Amino acid sequence: MKVLHVIPSVALVRGGPSQSIIEMVKALRSKDVDAEIITTNDDGRDLLDLPLGKFIDYQQVTIQFFPRFSPSIHAIREFAYSGDFTIWLWQNIRNYDLLHINSIFSYPSTIAMIIARCQKVPYIIIPQGLLCEWSLQQKTLKKKIYLKLIEKANLNHSQSICFTSITEQEEASQLSLTPPSFVIPHGISISPIIPNARENIRKYLNIPADEPIILFLSRLHPKKGLNNLIPALGQLSNYRFTFVIAGSGDPEYETEVKTLITTHGIQKKTHFVGFVKGEIKDLLLQGADVFTLTSYSESFGIAVLESLAAGVPVIVTPGVPLSDIVQQQQLGYVTELNVNAISTTIQNFLNNPQEAQNMGDRSRQFILDNYTWDKIALKIISVYQDITSISPNTVQLRKRKL
Repeated sequence: MKVLHVIPSVALVRGGPSQSIIEMVKALRSKDVDAEIITTNDDGRDLLDLPLGKFIDYQQVTIQFFPRFSPSIHAIREFAYSGDFTIWLWQNIRNYDLLHINSIFSYPSTIAMIIARCQKVPYIIIPQGLLCEWSLQQKTLKKKIYLKLIEKANLNHSQSICFTSITEQEEASQLSLTPPSFVIPHGISISPIIPNARENIRKYLNIPADEPIILFLSRLHPKKGLNNLIPALGQLSNYRFTFVIAGSGDPEYETEVKTLITTHGIQKKTHFVGFVKGEIKDLLLQGADVFTLTSYSESFGIAVLESLAAGVPVIVTPGVPLSDIVQQQQLGYVTELNVNAISTTIQNFLNNPQEAQNMGDRSRQFILDNYTWDKIALKIISVYQDITSISPNTVQLRKRKL
């Protein structure tokens, strides 16, 4: 089976979903699915410096990058238009049994679905949270027009829509889309345990060996709820803790976050470490005492999985789909999305370190048992097989290949 994954960007700065596709394709290829990725050279405000217009090995996955149109106008740049992408896909789409579209409301995903419809190649879609209520309420008019004129038809002509959580599926149901849908969560690649991570991260941050670390590790974006988390921490200034913010975002919003930190008097308790990856990221995850994601909305929350896999309990809000599992399995704390509730929850964590440690001890094994990419890939392959076994186009392709 030959499957082509389409995504606007695989840049680290785009957050978890852009990296998740790479791990997904690795897992699929390990199970004999001939999976490849096409994308643009998007890197946020910048462009990735790598070969374009041919398949290359990138992070152990076969990917072809195409040049993104990069004007100074933010909205046009973010749309990720690529003429070369369009030409190549039109000429080569029928070499694939199935397209797996990751994301919507962007040029690469939209044009890929249009081309697939024209050439009668089956495709499935992962909306990556963009059909959630909160997301649709941002730039509402633009999205309503885009949905009505283009994207709803693309969604309705797909063979199936894959959601990463039941919450996402339920919220999208209000759009009355016609294709069948299913829920398959993101997976995770488990990082090895770093010896003395707690000690080493405190040395790295130059803080006392017994200082509790409250970690925020995610893309800096208004939906992440820092406007509630930071004031909540400000109410606890008499407690000992270090608040670590690991992530990057639009410079204007980063400035806004730093202003909030100062306004609520926790600048001396806060470390901005910027965007992190690799060993430093693993060190932060494994050395922290608790991870916080007090979001308004998430399609999934990959960083929550990463923290739990590191053996660190989490503080999340109901807008994070994994909150139900966190509560059911006692892997952390679920708090309402307001300053006082978040403050009370963090206070509970700080006052009961042994309880938090017990939660962390449970979390790593739970993730190993349920959320590794090896297990998730089998579920995805089952969907692929169901779709390609009934698609007339797939039969024609296979006959043509014989």
